[in-house]
Amino acid sequence: MSPAPARPLNVPLLAVAGAVTVANIYFPQPLLAAVAHGLDVTERTAGLIASAAQIGYALGILLLVPLADSARLRRLTSVLLALTSTALLVAAAAPDVLTLAVATLALSTTTVLPQILTPVAAVLADPGRRGRVVGLVGLGLTLGSTLSRTVSGAVTDASGSWRWAYAVAAVATAALLPVLPRRLPERLGQPARTSYGALLAGLPRLLAVHRELRVSALLGACVFAAFSVFWSVLAFHLAAPPLGYGPGAAGLFGLLTLPAALLSAAAGPLADRYGASAVSVGGLACAGFGLTTAAFAPYSPVALVAGANLLVAGVSSCQVAGQARILGIGRAVAARVNTVFMLATFAGGALGSLAGSWLYAVHGWLAALLAAGACVAVAGLVVVVAARPAASTCVRDVTREAGGIRPRIPQGES
Repeated sequence: MSPAPARPLNVPLLAVAGAVTVANIYFPQPLLAAVAHGLDVTERTAGLIASAAQIGYALGILLLVPLADSARLRRLTSVLLALTSTALLVAAAAPDVLTLAVATLALSTTTVLPQILTPVAAVLADPGRRGRVVGLVGLGLTLGSTLSRTVSGAVTDASGSWRWAYAVAAVATAALLPVLPRRLPERLGQPARTSYGALLAGLPRLLAVHRELRVSALLGACVFAAFSVFWSVLAFHLAAPPLGYGPGAAGLFGLLTLPAALLSAAAGPLADRYGASAVSVGGLACAGFGLTTAAFAPYSPVALVAGANLLVAGVSSCQVAGQARILGIGRAVAARVNTVFMLATFAGGALGSLAGSWLYAVHGWLAALLAAGACVAVAGLVVVVAARPAASTCVRDVTREAGGIRPRIPQGES
């Protein structure tokens, strides 16, 4: 059994820390047009910054988050915060788009604390309150991802340079260093009995063994691809005629979607009461309506705000439902099942950002939203197929019976 934390787990602190760190992935999105102008590159080239953020985050989830099952959480957290702050400062001083892209890739790789903090909160919560706790931490992540766009756009407008947004993010991230590590448990699971390579090699087996993980991973990839398509092209759409808005207006959409972010907190309790699948269905419906609204009234600020709210509420609800579904698999593998889920989610996000930027540059706003709608439709098909009863098996799920620990098998192989 892992050691008890020295202090009671502070869920609000985890939510705030998750908001600050996850903001590092999203705050550059409304700045892409300003980056393109400032570094004298095309909009399509500037769009690579958004893709680099998603790819880096996926790499960090794959390579770093599994360590939370066995590493010292306080030390791991301190190192990640220090590396992220440094990379943000490098990005702020980047002389060209290549340096900025590499720095963005680096900082997004190390800013994976949200995906460590979520399983920490979930496995230490009572089973009947797991969805509620995941929802509260998820609310912090949603607020961080949405409000970061507002802050970065406002900072860029006020300072006249996108570089100051990166500097502000560096200061906010570094401010967590003296606070967050001290309030975490020393460990989430047992010390590693296998190598780091074996720890990573066990990830595909988790996906193969747990049907709920496969369902959540595919759903996460689809809905986050749709989400990333929308947000990666919104700044370009708002800056183009006839709208002609600057980065501040693009960032304002983060503030205007605050109602949806707050509403998504209800997804956790609803998942506890009605199940993750029901919440996923509702989330997909919201996301589909949001994309439809933005497609049919592309030059109406009111319609765009309404569509963005529906999309944020839908995607956030689907993510909370997905994590509530998988984090009951077992404490000993909590970080690793979250790794698989979030890796799939952000791989979908990276593809969505890349496809969205390309489709918008070549075919325009409607083509990008059609691609996002196709992703939501695929997610709906996944829910329908997943509703069928799982095939019976004669093999006991010893992982679940043992609270996530497979007897006499090293953790890296579970």
